[in-house]
Amino acid sequence: MTLIEKYPPSKPCSCEKCRLYCLRPGWWTVEEATRAIEAGFQHRMMVEMAPGLKFGVLSPAFRGCEGSFAQNQYAKNGCNFLTGGLCEIHGTDLIPLECRFCHHDREGQGAQCHADIEKEWNTPEAQKLIGRWGKLTGFWERFDDLLKNL
Repeated sequence: MTLIEKYPPSKPCSCEKCRLYCLRPGWWTVEEATRAIEAGFQHRMMVEMAPGLKFGVLSPAFRGCEGSFAQNQYAKNGCNFLTGGLCEIHGTDLIPLECRFCHHDREGQGAQCHADIEKEWNTPEAQKLIGRWGKLTGFWERFDDLLKNL
């Protein structure tokens, strides 16, 4: 069973709780992130690092954190695809699996979805995609410059 089959889309909802979910960018599957890059959204992504920096996950960026590492100081700004309270990619095949799945009726189920997506990112194929993303956005050059200045 694929992750998309295991975590089907929720019914549309604009209640306060579901709108709050939209502040924190959900995670794409590796395939979804690939499609988002192909659609030209690589500059609106960030890379979230696993504890111990063992692997990364590409997700929509916090506003102000585009093309960089996820940084807590930007978390309060919300997802950069959330404009005027509406998601720019809602209803498209570019919306992250985690965003499609989360819903007030599914409270508590999001943690398993998140964990399963995390497993998919902890693969050589997924890390190659992050490498490609880094080249497309200039992330690796900026990161190297940052390390040189430490």
